[in-house]
Amino acid sequence: MKLDIRYGEHPGDAKHYDTETMRNHFLFDKAFIENEISLCYTHSDRVVFGGACPAGKKLRLEGGKDFGSDVFLDRRELGIICIAGNGTVSAGGTDYPMKKGDGMYIGKGVADVEFSSGGSGPAKFYLVSAPAHTAYPTVFIPIEKANPRKLGDPENVNVRTIYQYVHPAVCQSCQLVMGMTILEPGSVWNTMPCHTHERRMEVYFYFDMKPGSVVFHLHGQPQETRHIVMNNEQCVISPSWSIHSGVGTGAYTFIWGMAGENQTFDDMDHVAMEDLR
Repeated sequence: MKLDIRYGEHPGDAKHYDTETMRNHFLFDKAFIENEISLCYTHSDRVVFGGACPAGKKLRLEGGKDFGSDVFLDRRELGIICIAGNGTVSAGGTDYPMKKGDGMYIGKGVADVEFSSGGSGPAKFYLVSAPAHTAYPTVFIPIEKANPRKLGDPENVNVRTIYQYVHPAVCQSCQLVMGMTILEPGSVWNTMPCHTHERRMEVYFYFDMKPGSVVFHLHGQPQETRHIVMNNEQCVISPSWSIHSGVGTGAYTFIWGMAGENQTFDDMDHVAMEDLR
């Protein structure tokens, strides 16, 4: 298992970052490596995120010194969404076959978590984990059971459906909230007008982008905005003080994962368009 560690940043420091420094601090571009579990540990709410890409062998989620336990989920919870291929997640001795778009929640204390692929090529499982203080049951969440919320309008080119997976409307969790947003053809904006949520951080993972497409992910405090150019299957960390919005040159989908003080989806500090700088 590969682990990249990122430390916290003060917004007063981050506003002075150049492009390379921004990318070094907030961009994670190695989520999927064949036959590896590749993770990033951010000190923003101690969230861990990344991918498992089994290609011909099973991959086991391990703990270690960085987590203070040999069992990864000893004091953590985990959300998973399959973004490509077909495979199986084994959790606590039970196998869960998964297709693209299926997800699941695995609670604190589950000792054995393994990933494997079907016969049609490597599956890709995107993972988000947060510290947990209570054990909740493991729940398999096919996309048909996720909670959909359709937002936006064609005039603002932001028609999208938000599928809530790890969310109070679907299953119990300690602090992790996770879902997937799919933009409709012709729509390129997400989360604009933008917001922050001072009580929780967020990680975005962009995927299903056509070759040659990019997403301009907006970042920073509302009066000190920056952007990070994102390619397919890349992740970006948004601390609680940062906006998190994006606009693409073509179609894309993204997975969002949040952790912090509460799980109220609409607990946002909205930013008026005229106040953006």
